Amino acid sequence: MSDRLKPENSAQLTEVVAQAIADKTPLEVVGRGSKRALGRPLNCSATLDLTGFSGITLYEPEELVLRADAATPMTEIETALAEKGQMLAFEPPDLGPLLGQPAGGASLGGVLSCNLSGPRRIAAGAARDHFLGFTAVSGRAEIFTIGSRVMKNVTGYDMMKLMAGAYGTLVAMTSVTVKVLPRPEKTYSLLLYGLDMARAGGAMRQALGSSYDVSGAAYIPAELVRASRVSYVCEQDRSVTALRLEGPGPSVTHRISALRNALADFGAGEELHSKNSLSLWRELRDVAFLAGDSARPLWRLSVPPDRGPDVAQALSRSLPESHVLLDWGGGLIWLALPNSGDAAAAKVRAALPAGGGHATLLRAQQPLRAAVPVFQPQAPALAALTARVKAGFDPAGVFNPGRMYEGV
Repeated sequence: MSDRLKPENSAQLTEVVAQAIADKTPLEVVGRGSKRALGRPLNCSATLDLTGFSGITLYEPEELVLRADAATPMTEIETALAEKGQMLAFEPPDLGPLLGQPAGGASLGGVLSCNLSGPRRIAAGAARDHFLGFTAVSGRAEIFTIGSRVMKNVTGYDMMKLMAGAYGTLVAMTSVTVKVLPRPEKTYSLLLYGLDMARAGGAMRQALGSSYDVSGAAYIPAELVRASRVSYVCEQDRSVTALRLEGPGPSVTHRISALRNALADFGAGEELHSKNSLSLWRELRDVAFLAGDSARPLWRLSVPPDRGPDVAQALSRSLPESHVLLDWGGGLIWLALPNSGDAAAAKVRAALPAGGGHATLLRAQQPLRAAVPVFQPQAPALAALTARVKAGFDPAGVFNPGRMYEGV
C-alpha cells in the first residue's frame, strides 16, 4: 500500500514535491479519485492527495468567471452556478458510475485535467476552451500562475490547452479559473424514431447544418433505449435519434417546429420538453446507457462526424456483441465490448478513418489497460515533442509517470 501525502496549502505541496524529487518517489496525483481508472495503470509508491485544495474562491456572475481550488467537487460548482442561473457550457460529464464509482465524485480540476466535455461540445467547445487560468506546482517544485480572468488573444504558449488533457502528468494544479455562461431558459428535444445508423447520421448532419442552432445530436440504438429513465425513450423498441435546441422560450418553440418540418423525410418526430429533455441529455452526458457493466471494456472514438456511422457499423460487424452509441452528431463513438483483449483493440484502431480520428480505451480491467495502448499511439515526431514537454514541466518524472504513454 502506498503512502498518502495530503498537503493543505501550496507551501506544503511544494515541500512534498521537492522531497519526492530528492527521493525519486513517483506520485499518483489524485483529486477526489473518481477518474483513477482512466489511463494506463500506475506503479507509484505514494499518493499525492489534493483534497485539501477545495472551495470556491471567486465567483463573479456578472463577469461570467469562477475560480475554485482544483479539488472542489463538481456538485458544489454546479450548485453555486445554478443559484445564479449559470452553467459550465462544455457540459462536464460525471463518469463515476461508468467507471464503477459512485455518482457525484468528480472535481473541477479533474474534469479540466482530462478535458472532459459533454454533448454541447459541438456548439460550445471543449473544456479547454473555457479554461482561463490556473495555479500549480511543477515537477521542479516551483509554484506558478498562468492565465487571467478574461478570454483574450495573446502571443506565446496557451498553457491551459496544454494542461487540459494532460491527465495530471505535468503539474499538480491547486486552483483553476473558468468561464461560465447563462443557463438556457428552455431545453427542448426532437426525437426521431426507428432510423438506422446511416439515416440517423444524415438527420444529424442536416440538423447541425441548419440555421436552428442545434446544441446536441445523438443516436441511441434500439438495444440501449431501455437503459433510459425517460419514458419517451425507454418505452421504445426502436432506435432514438435526439436533437437538442436551447435558448429563450419563444425562440426554442419556433425553432423546434421549424426543425421538425425540415426533417419530415426522417419521420414525424416527437418533441420532448423541459424536465424530460434535461434528463435525457444528462444521461447522454454521463454515458449512462453503457454504465451497467463496469467490467466491460469501453472505447471512446473521435472521428470526423460524417464518418461516424460508417465506422460504428464496421465495428459492430467485426466485433459481435458490441454496443455503440453516437454523440456529437456522429463525431463521438462510444463502443462497449464483451471482455476482450489485444485483438479487439487492434480492430478498434484499424477501423479509424485514414488520416483522422483517435481511439481511447476509457474503461477496462487493469490487465488490459497494461497490455494495450490506452491512448492513441503517437507518431515519432509527436511522441518526441510529448517527451520534451514532460521533461520541461516534470524532469524527474514524479507526476503520474506512465499514465498516458511509456515515460509520460
